[in-house]
Amino acid sequence: MARWVRHPPSAGRVRLVLIVLALCLALYAVERWISWPEALSPDRLRLPLRP
Repeated sequence: MARWVRHPPSAGRVRLVLIVLALCLALYAVERWISWPEALSPDRLRLPLRP
């Protein structure tokens, strides 16, 4: 934080951080309240056991 006070980031960098944060929160909200679509979930593969 001291580095940011001495050398504040540019407006573009601040905007980028806020956009990434908003995207993460939106993805969390979709996953939490609407549920994640089953079609987008990876299937677990059962590998045969080797003797």
